[in-house]
Amino acid sequence: MKRLYFLFFLLSVAFPADAQLSKITESIFGAREADRPSERDDSALADSLKISELTLQLQQMKLKEIIYRDELMRLKDGLATDSLRRAGRKSEIDSLRAVTKGVPLVIGGDTLFSFHADLGGISPVDRAANAERNVEALGRQRGVTPDSIYLLPVRDGLQVEIMYQRKVIASVTENDALWLDMTIDSLSRIEKDRIVAAVKALQHKHSLLQTVKRIALFLLLLAAQIFLFYGINRLYKKVKILIKAHRHQWFKPVSIRGYELLTAARQANITVMLINIFRYVLIIIQLLAFIPLIFSIFPQTNELASVLLDYITNPVKQIFSSIIHYIPNLFTIIIIWLCIRYLIKGIAFVAKEVESERLKLPGFYTDWAIPTYQIIKFLLYAFMIAMIYPYLPGSSSGIFQGVSIFVGLIAALGSSTVIGNILAGLIITYMRPFKLGDHIKLNDTTGNVIEKTPFVTRIKTTKNEIITIPNSFILSSRTTNYSASARDYGLIIHSSVSIGYEVPWRKAHECLIRAAKNTKDTLKDREPFVLDLGLEDYYNSYQINVYISDADKMHRILTELHSNIQDVLFEEGIDLESPLLMSGRKEPEKKWQHYM
Repeated sequence: MKRLYFLFFLLSVAFPADAQLSKITESIFGAREADRPSERDDSALADSLKISELTLQLQQMKLKEIIYRDELMRLKDGLATDSLRRAGRKSEIDSLRAVTKGVPLVIGGDTLFSFHADLGGISPVDRAANAERNVEALGRQRGVTPDSIYLLPVRDGLQVEIMYQRKVIASVTENDALWLDMTIDSLSRIEKDRIVAAVKALQHKHSLLQTVKRIALFLLLLAAQIFLFYGINRLYKKVKILIKAHRHQWFKPVSIRGYELLTAARQANITVMLINIFRYVLIIIQLLAFIPLIFSIFPQTNELASVLLDYITNPVKQIFSSIIHYIPNLFTIIIIWLCIRYLIKGIAFVAKEVESERLKLPGFYTDWAIPTYQIIKFLLYAFMIAMIYPYLPGSSSGIFQGVSIFVGLIAALGSSTVIGNILAGLIITYMRPFKLGDHIKLNDTTGNVIEKTPFVTRIKTTKNEIITIPNSFILSSRTTNYSASARDYGLIIHSSVSIGYEVPWRKAHECLIRAAKNTKDTLKDREPFVLDLGLEDYYNSYQINVYISDADKMHRILTELHSNIQDVLFEEGIDLESPLLMSGRKEPEKKWQHYM
């Protein structure tokens, strides 16, 4: 606008210059024609000087005219260029307005205006932050007069500074005005008025009266919180005493098959415990609500209240968001688990049928059914875990994978013996050297098998001693199964007897066989027999052998056999002899002559 006024001034100056030149010319030549002949000679020198002076003035005026014309042309070109530049910038801003959002200047929760353009390399974000800091500083200072805020145009009116005293609060540029389709003067006045109103609101907010009110509100909330704490604890104590006093009237014992699972006292204790947990939950909820509220009372701690509230609410939001986003994976895990579960149930049904011999598989023993089922179940569960693993929360994180690798490494390093026992247990199961209840001899240990696990086997001896033996040791040891021999072939038990040569061997055989037949629980359809073990220096060594079908009675049968041998030999007058014991009886030669 100022350039347009200057253009009109130059035009008014340029055109009167031509009129002055005409008037000067007429005055010169008119005066020369009017001169009388007598004066020409006297004033020839003066006229020539005056002509020179006028000629110089005329040249200067022409030079000024040229300069004015050049300035006028330059101003015309500049105005055209400025108009084109402004139109281009406005077109560019119009194209960006739909996709670019301004940075708001927020004071006390209210948005005053927004910054859209840079200013000398300062981004809109920094401009908004600087303006917010300046307005907040003015609002906290006492003695500041908001009406003293004024506007200061700079850069030939292309930028207006909003000032207080000598401090710049914010700047308004021509680009800001173009962005809002306003003039820079209108926009600067609007922004100044809003800043003045914001400073007044901040002054009221930080006034002494408001501070006193906030302190009173703080004390009131603190007293209310203390009262609530006291009330909750007092109520809990009263409820606890009431439950303890009336536990037999309010609670009835819960029994399952004659076993009193929950007595009235236990139910009362559980109820008190649940109420105590509920008490602590209420206290925590109070603290979570009270602490941000206390910090929000004072402007100095208002931002801290928002931070504390975010600390409380963000984890809860993240947990619920994670749960909601995890629901599809949870359905996938449930489907996989159900498929594996019902598959295992089907295999368990087949295993029980095989074990009960209702289902017979060629070459598959019944005692293999349950171990095979356990192996298949373990493999299916391992397969299920491998399928579910990618759907577990956090399975793709490096920490989860590192912990998994660490646990696997620890298990691999510390389970070599355990794995060896498991493999040995599997081999023993399918080798079938014995089964539960069998009477076996394992190296120097003799007893009945009472338990078989993947890791160890337990044997109960005839003295009721429980011996635990690792499966890997059993695999490398010699095992004698008396029960299997008794079931399949008839177990032969034997005992050695030494009888002197004075007793004919036929008589000795007859006495030993008679003693064996008198023994209970021997197989009556299988005849006992005697073996001659050797002819020693002073006696003959005999071995009596009998058949039995129950290996568990082996020691009792053998004891009874020994008793019967002694009874039969005593009746016949025969002594049992050894290298240190010789018979002192007379030889009954005539009595045994028919055996000779």
